[in-house]
Amino acid sequence: MQPIEKTINRRSFLKVSALAGGGMMLSFSWLAGCNPSTPEEVATLPKEWFELNSYIKIADNGAITLMAPNPEFGSNVKTSLPMMLAEELDVDWKNVTVEQADFFPERFERQFTGGSQAMRAAWKPLRTAGATARHMLIEAAAQTWQVPAGEITTENGILHHKGSSKKASYGEMTSKAAGLEVPKEVPFKNSKDYKIIGNSKRNVEGLNIVTGKPLFTMDYKKEGMLIAMMVHPPAFGLKVKSVDDKAAKAMPGIKDVFIIKTLADDYERNGFDTTSFTELVVVVGNTTWEVMNAKKALKVEWEKIADTTIAVAGRGGKQTVTIPAGLESSEGHQAKMAEMAKKPGKELRKDGNPEVAFKKAAKVIERTYTAPFLAHNCMEPVNCYAHVTADKAELIGPIQAPEFIMQALTARLGLPKEKIHIKLARMGGGFGQRAYGHHLVEAAAISQKLNAPVKLMYTREDDMTYGIYRPTYTATYKAALDENNNLIAYQVKAGGIPEGPLGFSQNRFPAGAVDNYLAEEWVLNSNITIGAFRAPRSNFLGGAEQSFLDEVAELAGKDPIEFRLELLERAKKNPVGKDNDYDPDRYAGVLKLVRDKSNWKKDTKDVHRGVSAYFCHNTYVAEVIDLSMKEDKPIVEKVYAAVDCGIVVNPDAAANMGEGAIIDGIGNALYGEMTFKEGVPQKNNFHTYRMIRHSEAPKAIEVHFVKSEVEPTGLGEPLFPPIFGALANAIYKATGKREYTQPFLQGKGPLV
Repeated sequence: MQPIEKTINRRSFLKVSALAGGGMMLSFSWLAGCNPSTPEEVATLPKEWFELNSYIKIADNGAITLMAPNPEFGSNVKTSLPMMLAEELDVDWKNVTVEQADFFPERFERQFTGGSQAMRAAWKPLRTAGATARHMLIEAAAQTWQVPAGEITTENGILHHKGSSKKASYGEMTSKAAGLEVPKEVPFKNSKDYKIIGNSKRNVEGLNIVTGKPLFTMDYKKEGMLIAMMVHPPAFGLKVKSVDDKAAKAMPGIKDVFIIKTLADDYERNGFDTTSFTELVVVVGNTTWEVMNAKKALKVEWEKIADTTIAVAGRGGKQTVTIPAGLESSEGHQAKMAEMAKKPGKELRKDGNPEVAFKKAAKVIERTYTAPFLAHNCMEPVNCYAHVTADKAELIGPIQAPEFIMQALTARLGLPKEKIHIKLARMGGGFGQRAYGHHLVEAAAISQKLNAPVKLMYTREDDMTYGIYRPTYTATYKAALDENNNLIAYQVKAGGIPEGPLGFSQNRFPAGAVDNYLAEEWVLNSNITIGAFRAPRSNFLGGAEQSFLDEVAELAGKDPIEFRLELLERAKKNPVGKDNDYDPDRYAGVLKLVRDKSNWKKDTKDVHRGVSAYFCHNTYVAEVIDLSMKEDKPIVEKVYAAVDCGIVVNPDAAANMGEGAIIDGIGNALYGEMTFKEGVPQKNNFHTYRMIRHSEAPKAIEVHFVKSEVEPTGLGEPLFPPIFGALANAIYKATGKREYTQPFLQGKGPLV
């Protein structure tokens, strides 16, 4: 394997130093996505080491500690990422432990859990860290024993020199190694020599989770801490006019009631400063119960907002975003989107001459798909602890992207970022919602006003009606076949409120496989706030596109898998365009694998099959659903998934993540929906917002991974989008009815 060049700069090792009492410490710039844990079998470390951040530490007793910058929300990276370090370092897995680092942007470049990028981003940095430390330990032993370094081998944290029969633990050589220069390049292990990577390791924090150890901000308590809750407008398009708080203030345990503004009117936001309501009524008291009761006693008068424009800085530069006045309703959204779909959209990609191809076609098919707003509904409602004083701020909260909220915190608190300390709590779910840190700003502003430590708590109703939803989308697909049933033209025109679903997807399959191709997009503004939702944009397109391709295959009289493979073969041998962002061989590979594992052409009388395949987050996925019908309700019997995500570091954890995405997708496809009436969210808790039940999960799920030497890619999101299409296609096979509107069981099966 090729050696890697490593420069001493912010993106690599900063220094090597000896630690008091012995040991070697490697200062490391960033390790995206990993999180801490302390398995029972890990060797005990000196207490003074636990307070160090942004370091890989090797103790004189041979134990290894990795400070992990990124927060954990259930993807199990705190197990899988340390496996990379342990592999290259060549240590016994039981001697590896990981600690959660606080948010320190001057030490870490990417403290962001999201986008299915954890494994991909950490693959080289973590292996570099392990390989470099191992090299330096070997060099230290070579100098100590006066033998060539090339004659020294390592195994399970022990250095060996066969010729002299000398051996030593890593711990014995750490002080010596600490004085050596960091090498400019080190080789990685060959994948055939892996002992840890590719072998399943159980969740290192599993015991803490199942025994209820304090892991979440909800668990945090501090002497003198007050509880704060807020009241936000009941409808999007409203703001606070006045508050009668006399009754609330007189209730037991209530310390104060006030209106607070979280962002200044002239504040220039970034793309993650999505704040639904910047003016809130706050109730503060001694206990959660007392504050909840006081909220009910408030009498708040609301008024309508005016049209507003705000400045937002993003990857494409500064934009001016319009927030329209008005109280919006779901029925009105559907009518507006249908009207926009008839008009020309913004052209994102065009190959050939689609207009002429459609006119000359032997067969043309056109279908429109729609999907509603979706709420994230994380198990843990939004919350945050904050203690702000005149010269510093301490925050503890569940957040996926702390770096993106720092701008809002510094602006609101009037403190420089080096005076704001964020501790990263474990998240009780994220799915994209926790990428937006408005709750940190709210908690900090409340604490600053009160000059006291505060824990801000959202109720489930607050959480579900506050905003940051998956947008509502629609897409119209059109395809043309020639007299030989070959696909000669393909068109997609998609839009949404207030974001379109195509985004960066215009160059994905089947682009590149069709001579005449057109992708257009449009957007309608809204005062309903939206944000990332598991597999942003793809979570709609993956289902709509794959449902449509099944209809095209049927019109062509072809098996749906063979039809897709035929197109991918065209994209491989004679691709159209130069910007196609997928590998046809890898795409075809997962389709062939799922075809074989599911025994695709095996027909059964009572079980109906649907297939789907999609590429996103650098990963290829194909899924087959086996479905039966019982009392007109679909029952998912089994799901087969084939995944090409490169090297799989922790197979069991990877399969578990895939299973979760599949179940999550089925639930959202069948039931997920947030509706609005005059700006008011019509669902505010789980008695009305239908989610999948345990009994409705697939009876069996098989996740199969393509054997690969490619670097790891995304996994938390890629299995989510295609399951919508596979389910829709299976329902059609079972009922003869195509699904064009999500949720598929709209208005059916309310919780009782």
